[in-house]
Amino acid sequence: MVDVNGIAGQIGRIREKANAVVEDELKSRNIKGIVPAHGPVLAFLLQQKRPVAIKAVVEHVRRVKSTVTVTIRTLERHGYVRKSASETDARVTYVELTAKGRGLRKDFEEISQILRSKLYGDMRPKDRERLVRQLDRIEANLRQ
Repeated sequence: MVDVNGIAGQIGRIREKANAVVEDELKSRNIKGIVPAHGPVLAFLLQQKRPVAIKAVVEHVRRVKSTVTVTIRTLERHGYVRKSASETDARVTYVELTAKGRGLRKDFEEISQILRSKLYGDMRPKDRERLVRQLDRIEANLRQ
């Protein structure tokens, strides 16, 4: 019988091991200033064609604003993104990738593929979808 009581610990261990995979890949590619937690922000910005409001980044990655702000500040300090103020609304700050940030695309895609391959292993596509749906339910339960 499977122990269903330690799910939070199991999720934590999975995250820790997944982060280690990403960290090893970043190190082997000599990419500095990036950590696994930056992944969702980078993924979103890599999809954008023009600067986006930081609020849009916060909404897309579903993290608290302070976390996203610190991530963007770190990425900016390392030259991967640049911020700019809105010309029409002083409350709005835009963010976009720099050339250095856009240069991460190939490595980002390769590292993401390596991580997904390790996470899913030989799991069938249907089982992958079922797993993600169940994780979505767990996440929704915690939002209530």
